[in-house]
Amino acid sequence: MIRLRITPPLDADVIIAGGGPAGASAAARLAAAGVRVLLLDRQRFPRDKVCGDFVGPAALVELNALGVAAREGYRDTNVIREAALHLDGEELIHRPLPECDGLPAYGRCIPRQTLDYWVLDAARRAGAAVREGVRVTGYDVHPNGVTVAAEHGRDPLRLRARLLIGADGSSSTGARALRGRPPRDADRIIAVRAYYEGDGGPEDRADLFFTAESFPGYYWLFPTGGGHANVGLGMVLETMPRADDHLRELMLRLVASDAALNRRLTKGRLLGKVVGWPLTTYDPSLPIVGDRALLVGDAAGFINPLNGEGIQYALVSGRWAADTAVDALAADDWSEARLAPYAERARRELRYDMALAGLVVQFIRNRHLNDVWLAALRVILARARADDAYAEITGGILAGLVPARDALSLTVLGRTLDQAIYSAGLGLAWNALKGPRHLARQGLAAAKAGAVLADRLRRDPDGFIDWAAGLAQHGGELAAQFSAHVGRQEPSAAFAAPPALDAPVRLRIPPA
Repeated sequence: MIRLRITPPLDADVIIAGGGPAGASAAARLAAAGVRVLLLDRQRFPRDKVCGDFVGPAALVELNALGVAAREGYRDTNVIREAALHLDGEELIHRPLPECDGLPAYGRCIPRQTLDYWVLDAARRAGAAVREGVRVTGYDVHPNGVTVAAEHGRDPLRLRARLLIGADGSSSTGARALRGRPPRDADRIIAVRAYYEGDGGPEDRADLFFTAESFPGYYWLFPTGGGHANVGLGMVLETMPRADDHLRELMLRLVASDAALNRRLTKGRLLGKVVGWPLTTYDPSLPIVGDRALLVGDAAGFINPLNGEGIQYALVSGRWAADTAVDALAADDWSEARLAPYAERARRELRYDMALAGLVVQFIRNRHLNDVWLAALRVILARARADDAYAEITGGILAGLVPARDALSLTVLGRTLDQAIYSAGLGLAWNALKGPRHLARQGLAAAKAGAVLADRLRRDPDGFIDWAAGLAQHGGELAAQFSAHVGRQEPSAAFAAPPALDAPVRLRIPPA
């Protein structure tokens, strides 16, 4: 008796779980290269996605390469050329967006309901097959391919491909299957967002607001045009002590009470609901590739914990994933080792910046020291007001245009220290001029603040120990990345101009 083992046919060369910017970007580039792509998403497009809606210059370059910038309606989206930062209702700085070689000196506010539909449609036009209303529930790797388990309504599906790309967001099923566990709370940011009408401020200016109530985090107003605006609040999930405020109520309270925000929303009216979402930030200890599987965008944790930026990383990582998949397809090798260049590219281009951002965020998790952190912010912004070159670097880092590693340059560190000494000396002199009694009161206030901090340390020693351990962990990661990059002068490829979607690609696809 002869037994035949028949391998079922492939449904696609590559299956992509998730149709947001990361998954759709990868799908568009793979399909343009002649790869059979099947993109699955549990929702139907156009669909809303909770986000700040600001699309920075680096992301605009990626959209242009995908052909999105040529769409009808794209040029009608609101252009952002300036940004202002406010602390406790006071404007501290107001500047144009930094100019970087190869990038436009502006961003755009594009609601995600529109943006994601445009990028997904670019994938469709390139030849990718898209199935909406399909939720991926898991996958199994075997010698001849990967089998993806999914559900369409109540109907189970089993789909086969050579490779699975997980692009299903911060709560990714693919990421959990690859890593064996959900994200840690320490790697989470939470945010809420709502739309308002009645924005009376400059339509080309984005506003960021800081206050002790919302720290570590910030709230924003990004004008979407026509007197409408995206208003939101983001904060680190795990803080010490824990933030007990419900984010929705906190945002509404700040909208009502912040003087600077009120100056823009004098006739503001809430449109619809305040909606929220969690974001997962980058953890370098977790894998982003495995046999026949890799992660992109939010699923890989490619979100900057310092500013919450994720769109440009989504589009860039989708492009990187497509490049790696094309190479793997040509070699008909889908092992973790063959897909490792994707992880190495992400490590080389993003890990240093993420390490610095992670260390800063770990510092400011300690809300007991909010007065210190906000005083430091004042020092940085005071220097930026008086020093254009310093402002270009620090503003570029906050906007995601300049590699965060530039903050460790001797020029930036030296100018920050110089400003701190100057500000402290000026404050001391001013208090001295007010007389010895005033100076004594200031000293007494500082002593009381120190006593309060010492009492909090006594009440929560475990919290301080965990915080200090986190500082040591993030500091070690930053030191390792600094050592790996020391002496490197080449610009980051993360900001290099991407090839156009219609660029010719020669690809020989092995038989299934």
